[in-house]
Amino acid sequence: MAIMIFQWIENHVLLCVLLLAAIFTFLWLLRFRQRLRMTWWAALLLSILHVLYGVACVRVFARFEGAGVGAMSIFGAVFFMPLGYFLGAKLFKRSAAEVFDIFAIPMIFTLLCSRINCLAAGCCIGLPIGGTGFRWPTREAEMLFYLVFLAIEAPKVLRGRTKGEVYPLYMLCYGAFRAVVECFRYSAATNHLFHLSHVWAVLSLAVGLAIFAEIKNHAARNPRKAKKH
Repeated sequence: MAIMIFQWIENHVLLCVLLLAAIFTFLWLLRFRQRLRMTWWAALLLSILHVLYGVACVRVFARFEGAGVGAMSIFGAVFFMPLGYFLGAKLFKRSAAEVFDIFAIPMIFTLLCSRINCLAAGCCIGLPIGGTGFRWPTREAEMLFYLVFLAIEAPKVLRGRTKGEVYPLYMLCYGAFRAVVECFRYSAATNHLFHLSHVWAVLSLAVGLAIFAEIKNHAARNPRKAKKH
């Protein structure tokens, strides 16, 4: 029986990691029911929609890049998820800063889970390390990046010490990280050092930096309002 379960998991890794992401999102949102003024069933529904919307974002962006059917691009989540957060905050009249900070954490956790699927699928591999028989651990490095970011920012969100800067900070840091790591990733589209993803990485860095700087400048100009947030 145990063997059959492991075989099923092995054959459905993507489904399993998405289920794990949905469970984490649900448990995370339950911690913020009062701050977001939501019921438990609304948290459950949002958790499912959050994962489904994320999958749609990465698949649509991959198609935009010219990848095949079923391919996924993490930059789709980086650039498109904020649209859903913004519209949700406006539609349900919630603080956009709160929505972005709270939902950024499960979004990043979901991307961490997606890299587990990459390991299982054997995609998104690094370039060979000359003369060693090994490849650069680009997927593992990205997973470590997510873990470190979550370890630093998640406790701040839980304690209410953030003011809308988590998502732009993630865009800034991930853009910088990915711009470097992309140099060590294998690309089937080109044999050059620089890939299309370098463009998205720099764009992510620039947008994140601009928004993060504006948030900090606004807080500096309005210290009382920032404290009340």
